[in-house]
Amino acid sequence: MTLDVNGHEQDLRLDNRTTLLDALREHLGLTGAKKGCDHGQCGACTVLLDGRRVVSCLVLACSAHGAAVTTVEGLSAGYGLHPIQEAFIEHDALQCGFCTPGQICSAVGLTAEETASPAAVREAMSGNICRCGAYTHIAAAVYEVAASS
Repeated sequence: MTLDVNGHEQDLRLDNRTTLLDALREHLGLTGAKKGCDHGQCGACTVLLDGRRVVSCLVLACSAHGAAVTTVEGLSAGYGLHPIQEAFIEHDALQCGFCTPGQICSAVGLTAEETASPAAVREAMSGNICRCGAYTHIAAAVYEVAASS
């Protein structure tokens, strides 16, 4: 099968039960998306599938055939950071970093959705768990970018 990952076509031989998360991590070496709960509850594995947020531990890789998959590794253009990544740094919206790639991918997907208020951002990001409790900083970073786009 062929996956379009971060703008590059990837030819893979996968078992039909392989999740998108496992294809990314184990077959392509893209370890940004994390295996947190493996049940779709924590959001650590969030990636973008045709620009929409998905928890990749619940998506079969074969169902992503023909779709554009974007991971945290594919967000920056060249050497510059994505505006969400810059906002996370500016707002100190990370601590241990385990959930950060999923938070960032979720935030990028969210900015394409309608987010009119800080409360709407918090609600839309509620599927991404941060065990360190950086929620206030994460919400501020995401709202800043969402409000300016």
